[in-house]
Amino acid sequence: MVAQRAFWIDGRYDRERARFSDGLYTEQLWANIGEFDGAWGDIAPVTFCCAAWRVATPPIMDPGLVRRHRRILSAECVRNAWDGSMTARIALVSPPPAALTTSREWWRDRGWQGWPEIFGQFVEPADRDVAKSPHLRATLRVDAPVPLDHLPAAPETMTDHAAVAETAYRALTVMVAELNELLTPIITRLEDDLS
Repeated sequence: MVAQRAFWIDGRYDRERARFSDGLYTEQLWANIGEFDGAWGDIAPVTFCCAAWRVATPPIMDPGLVRRHRRILSAECVRNAWDGSMTARIALVSPPPAALTTSREWWRDRGWQGWPEIFGQFVEPADRDVAKSPHLRATLRVDAPVPLDHLPAAPETMTDHAAVAETAYRALTVMVAELNELLTPIITRLEDDLS
């Protein structure tokens, strides 16, 4: 069993692609500073950390500073409307459920296809492929709380550019670690089933 990281921070790409020395993420952070509206001085780190995540991931930053395993289709962090905590919402590529794999009775010689892959990445089927045969693409939806214990507090204002960038980067580091702890066992199991 080989552990599969769900997320990682690609600092090398960030430094190599930057127009200025601070890094591409920092440039994107300032280009999208409106994402942080309502976060400044907030007693809870949730709004700030969710904004830092949005800026570091597609579609805002593509490819993102935060990279993801090939099985992860989407990953967002949002404020939970019930209590203000942070919730991660993740969509993962999954094999079909066991109820469909134990029997092919439902198949009826239609040539069902699963998730197409291009260079090892799961992708949406092209219209021409769907015109030829049906596709059954299973996904898993993960909605889970993200502990706030180690997340940095939101800066009081956006005037200290270095502090804002450093706090956002630290938030990403904590969130990546928390989400890896949550998702790595699931991804590892899904990948081991392919072996």
